[in-house]
Amino acid sequence: MTTVQRWSGVEVRALRDAKRMSIREFAAHLGVSERMISKWEAGRENITPRPVNQAALDTCLTRSDPDTKARFAYLTGDSLVPKGDDVAASTEPIGGSQVRHPVDGRAMVKVDGSVFLSGPSNDPMWLPSFYVDVHPVTNAEYALFVAATGREVPRHWKNDGLFADDVADHPVVFVTWTDAAAYAAWAGKDLPSSQQWEKAARGTRGAVYPWGDQPTPAKCNVRENGVGSTTPGDRYQSGVSPYGVYDMCGNVWEWCSTESRPGRRELKGGAWTSPFNRATPSSFNDAAESMCDDDTGFRCATPAETLETLLTRQ
Repeated sequence: MTTVQRWSGVEVRALRDAKRMSIREFAAHLGVSERMISKWEAGRENITPRPVNQAALDTCLTRSDPDTKARFAYLTGDSLVPKGDDVAASTEPIGGSQVRHPVDGRAMVKVDGSVFLSGPSNDPMWLPSFYVDVHPVTNAEYALFVAATGREVPRHWKNDGLFADDVADHPVVFVTWTDAAAYAAWAGKDLPSSQQWEKAARGTRGAVYPWGDQPTPAKCNVRENGVGSTTPGDRYQSGVSPYGVYDMCGNVWEWCSTESRPGRRELKGGAWTSPFNRATPSSFNDAAESMCDDDTGFRCATPAETLETLLTRQ
């Protein structure tokens, strides 16, 4: 749990906004007058509520749900400080532990609902909790889908309809958006929206790359490294995202569910064929749903409530 070191009118307004209450509702919630709330907010950082009211604000924040606390943390920036046992926890990665999806057996991690900084302009955006695949879907995993559904195999597989042994753990490529969406539906998942994909790559604080703000092509499979092909999904461990998600820069472009215009869908992350400056997770790219290339694959996502319900039934 976190707390406010010193309440001022700035934090009062942030808490009211985070709880999405009007002045009247917030005043009634705290047991003070509407005039007092207005006075605090108008005074901004130059006004400090009395100790009894600071205690009421502390209690209000403590009893708020996690989504409200996340919005408040974003709106207040550095006004939140670790308290007690949270000092050690505050230095840990924000990613959670992995779970196995009960349909396709793939590892997924939870991305908690919160505000995050989105796009090249770092615009604040709220997303509810979801799970995302730790790695792009591999050739071996896509083969299970093909066997179960009879779908046509990717064109780079051999004449007997099998992939080469040395690319079993590489991302599947030569898949259209329709192919990727069909796999997701078969697995009981979705393709991630471009916003979900970006948050899983960058975290909540607007880092330029999964590993931070330093441009380091060596942390991913992009053209500058001269690899010349796809690589296993767990190869670039130093390039992992804050949530523990791999290959969010380079290796393969990844299909998203977001439609840019009719018949076209967004792609994220760059590929082994791309220059490093195209791999920035906030960058925009799209393609026709029928596009099928040797540098394009996908991963899946699912709402947290959906997966957690499935897991409790096991």
